[in-house]
Amino acid sequence: MRDIADKLKEMGHKIEMPLTAQKILSGELTLEEFKKEKTEQGDAPFRRKLQEDVIRRYYNIIKTLDAVLIINKDKKGIKNYIGANTFLEIAFAHVLNKKIYLLNDLPEFDYPLDELKAMTPIVLNGDLNKITGT
Repeated sequence: MRDIADKLKEMGHKIEMPLTAQKILSGELTLEEFKKEKTEQGDAPFRRKLQEDVIRRYYNIIKTLDAVLIINKDKKGIKNYIGANTFLEIAFAHVLNKKIYLLNDLPEFDYPLDELKAMTPIVLNGDLNKITGT
């Protein structure tokens, strides 16, 4: 994620990274700590520790943006995985008439594939230079 953020900054884009990524990149939290806690207890305790309503926080951030870029890499045995929280963020962007970019092609699963297609994301196929007008 850091490499993509750096590349976007070099291209002149302003970026907003997910809160967890910010905390990991700043050294406040390790990826291993986050994964361990998530495996043992799910996201809820971690989100409470942040003392923020993360879903509402991202909605408010997306309102201020021109576009969202979804870094959808292979995860959990699913090619180009998009999780539930990310799906919500895509839906927020759609409702707010923001451009939606997917780093990779649509995921290889049935649900919510139809809904994703209906939100007309722009698939970059790994080429950040295809991001326009933001």
